[in-house]
Amino acid sequence: MVYQGFDREDGLWDIEAELTDVKTFSFQVPNERLFPGHEPIHGLKIRVTLNNQMVIQDIATSMDDIPHAECTGAPHNMHKLIGCTMGPGWRKVINQHVGGTDGCTHLREMLFNMATAAYQTLPSGQWQRRELAGQPHPEMTQAPYFLGQCHSWAFDSPTVQRAYPMFFKPKTVVGMEN
Repeated sequence: MVYQGFDREDGLWDIEAELTDVKTFSFQVPNERLFPGHEPIHGLKIRVTLNNQMVIQDIATSMDDIPHAECTGAPHNMHKLIGCTMGPGWRKVINQHVGGTDGCTHLREMLFNMATAAYQTLPSGQWQRRELAGQPHPEMTQAPYFLGQCHSWAFDSPTVQRAYPMFFKPKTVVGMEN
């Protein structure tokens, strides 16, 4: 899968995901056509348009390669995600709106990880927008959402000490008991 984030001229953000599924061998699902090796079984794309608060403004899918004719109905409920926020509970939101037979396993899996691409795109893109406009950066009164969510961004890590010293929390050393 490939994920990309784009800063749009209208102030919104596009996050795109693409999945191509190719096998090195031919195979056949019972009572279906033969799937030749080295040809795409799935060729799927999703574009999610977000505002600065990571609320979905629009969503579009493309299914250029699908294994079954019935797959064309899989994206029909994707519009239910418009107005939802990519953030805590994102997987639950996806499953509530396009889970099970209301959607497609592959599209859901792509959506799950689109939040990671959005978290990589928006904060740095917003920073760049302010830099280019000569605007000051807001005062940091709360720790960024990613602190405490990764080894490198642990509150007691050297990375946090360098980048966000105001949120750095050194490890407490427990003394040996006598």
